[in-house]
Formats: sequence, structure tokens, C-alpha cells
Amino acid sequence: MPLAFAEPTDAVIPIHVVAADAVDDALAGLTPEGRAWAQAQGFAGSLGQILTLPNAHGGLEQVLVGYGTAAKRARDRFHMGAAARKLPEGTYEIASGLQGDDLDEAALAWLLAGYSYDRYVKPSSPIAGLVAPDDVDAARIAVIANGEALTRELINTPASDMGPDELEEAARTLAVEHYAGINVITGDDLITSNFPMIHTVGRASNRQPRLIDMRWGDMGPQLTLVGKGVCFDTGGLNIKPGSSMGLMKKDMGGAATVLGLAHMIMALELPLRLRVLIPAVENSIDGNAFRPQDILTSRKGLTVEINNTDAEGRLVLADALTLSDEDDPALVISMATLTGAARVAVGPDLAPFYTDDDGHADAVAKAARKVADPVWRMPFHDPYEAMIEPGIADLDNAPKGGFAGSITAALFLRRFVESPYMHFDIYGWQPSSAPARPRGGVGMGARALLEALPEMLNL
Repeated sequence: MPLAFAEPTDAVIPIHVVAADAVDDALAGLTPEGRAWAQAQGFAGSLGQILTLPNAHGGLEQVLVGYGTAAKRARDRFHMGAAARKLPEGTYEIASGLQGDDLDEAALAWLLAGYSYDRYVKPSSPIAGLVAPDDVDAARIAVIANGEALTRELINTPASDMGPDELEEAARTLAVEHYAGINVITGDDLITSNFPMIHTVGRASNRQPRLIDMRWGDMGPQLTLVGKGVCFDTGGLNIKPGSSMGLMKKDMGGAATVLGLAHMIMALELPLRLRVLIPAVENSIDGNAFRPQDILTSRKGLTVEINNTDAEGRLVLADALTLSDEDDPALVISMATLTGAARVAVGPDLAPFYTDDDGHADAVAKAARKVADPVWRMPFHDPYEAMIEPGIADLDNAPKGGFAGSITAALFLRRFVESPYMHFDIYGWQPSSAPARPRGGVGMGARALLEALPEMLNL
């Protein structure tokens, strides 16, 4: 069911968002009975506090939602998503207290709060409806919410039902929806088409590896999105311990995120040419699995020494990035759940990204603040290049020592693309529930990129 705003009715209930320092003014606007009720309930405008005010017939007349202090609000985002989940059934409108970017965020939070993953259980009850505020671009916000919902749904689906076949089907469904072209190279055809590392990583699975290639648009600069589609990662012969394998259904989070972003771009009809490349594989264990100390030759011709079969994401991305470069795009962006080192560096909530272009970095950082999609720039630190050069081959897929793991992975990927390039090393998972973000799969960086693209590509 698409996430959507409610239609206006004659029984719309107004919501007044009240910051902690505006409580007195808010209460002054109530009836004497309303003020007495608010005082009896201890309404102080605390962040997330909700006060429902009845009418003479016992129904809801209006709602006050506490917005706390600026310091409290800065510790998280999507606060109105919590209110959406707490309010009783009905149709609401935000009547006062928010404007500008805050109102946009509140409207998006309300829609995102309506997402739940219920493929295998009885669907949860729908949340209260919100009429789109007059001062927001409701159509754009609904598109963004549904792009995020697509990303969440793909990540949340277990690998038993989200292998390379199903990921391809999701891409085909999106292509049909937006009249995009799509081509898929599968199995041994990857060898004859010169995608050797994608084939090598996925060949041990009975679910064939593939490269998904989707194109949309015929005018404007070309943007190429490359998403890591490792649908499950055992670690290969360097098998992961059980504690590390538990969330590996989300190792296709980069692919899920670029598909969500692609939906936003196409639905909003951005004036650009879009290409989406997804190497979709399952990193499994079998007699023909690739081995530690193997040396692989990539599509680009660079040789790679395998020092850990669990560092497979950069291998499949390398072949796809080489392809991305071959039609001279204006910008290539890769997204991948690539390294645990990124989580150690910035935790699960920030999306670290890499670029050599200061203008692009500034555009993304500014956009991220505007749309409440936190990111953090990391360095392509050239002195670390020596760490990915093993001597026996051009590149090492897993440098020893463990230092700067996210940076060395990003440097590895940069070797395969000459076009303007940006890389996101995302987590793709919400560890515990937060407003408008239930525990589970989550998009990271997509909304910031959508906001920044016009500036980065001069649209």
C-alpha cells in the first residue's frame, strides 16, 4: 500500500506543535476549560508530549504536540513520526507551530511512520491520517517516502525471498513503472561479457550471479548509480561467525538504496539521464568458491590478490564501476554496505561518504542538513594507497592490520573509475526503533543526494 497523505474531510483535527518556550502562549489560546485540562495533565511542551483536548461531544477537538527545546530536538529527527503513531484514529492537520524545512520534515516523518514490514505477519493497523500541509510540496514528499519504503522493504526481506533473482525482479518492476529500459547479464554470460569478478564472487551459489543494468531518460547529464547487491554474505571460505552473519540479508542495502533513489529521480522526472548498475550475487561456500590467495583479473585489467573472501563487495563493485565509466557519465555514485570499519568510525546513524570534489561534498553536506539525512565526509587519503598494493598483484582486497578499513576500501573502488565519483559506505539498518524508523532496513544518504543533485549536476 503506497504511503500517502489523507484527503481533507469535514472532521479534520488540528494539531498545534508547541515548543517548550511557547507553552504559555499556546495555553492562552485555549478555553478556560482547556487550560485547566492542560495544566492538570502537566503539559509542558516536552519533546513528544501529546495532549488531546476533547470537544463538547466527547470527540477530539484539537491536539497539542510538544516540540521540546532546540537542544533536545537536535539529538534526533522525525519527531512528528512518534506523534503519528500515538494519536488515535482520525484525520489530522498541522495547524501551527512549524514552517519551512521543519514542516517538510514533519510531513515526511508522518508518512514514514506509516511504514511497517508485515510480509510474514498480520498487517498492523494503519496510523492516523495527515492532510498534506498547504506549504509543502506534497507530491514530492510522497515520492520520497515511497522511495524510502521501497529501500526498507527490499532490505527487510530475508535472503530466502530476496536473492539475485528477486532483486532483479524488483528492478524490473521499477523499470516497468517508470518506462525505463533494463538489461541483465546472468551466470556464465558474465564471463563472456567480461565481468569476471562478479562471476567469481557469485559462482559458488546455486542462485546465479548477475549484473542488472537499467537506463532512464534521454536528456541532460548522465548520473550512474552503482549499488552493491550481495543478497547474502556467508563470508565465503573465510566464513563469518554466526554473530556476524545474522544481519547479512542487508548486505544488498546499497542496491536497495540506489533503487529507492532511482524511484525518486524518475518519479520526480529530474532532467537527467539515469543509469543504475547492480551486481547481484550471493557469496556462498562450495567446492568452486574463490579462495584466499587467489589472484583475480578484473574487467579493467587490474589484478587483485584475495586476502579475505569476506571482502567481496568491493570486487563485484569494481567490475560494475569499470562499466559505469565506459559511457562518460557526469557523475558516478556507489552505495554499499561495505565495511564494519565505517560503523566503528561513525556508528549506525551517519552515512560516511567519499569524494575528491569539494563542491560536491559541500552540496551533499548542505542538503543533508536541510532534509535531516545525516552524512559525514571521509577522506580519500592518498598516502594509504600503498596499503592496498600487495606487490604480488596490482591490488589487495583486504589489507592486513585493520587500520583505516573504510578508507582503504574506498581507495580500492576509486582505482576502477575515472569519472567524477562519490562513494557511500552505508549501514542500511536501524538497530533500534526511533521516530518514523522502526528497527530494520533503512535508507541512508538517498534523500541528501536527491536534494543535492541539482547543484552537483547543474540541473
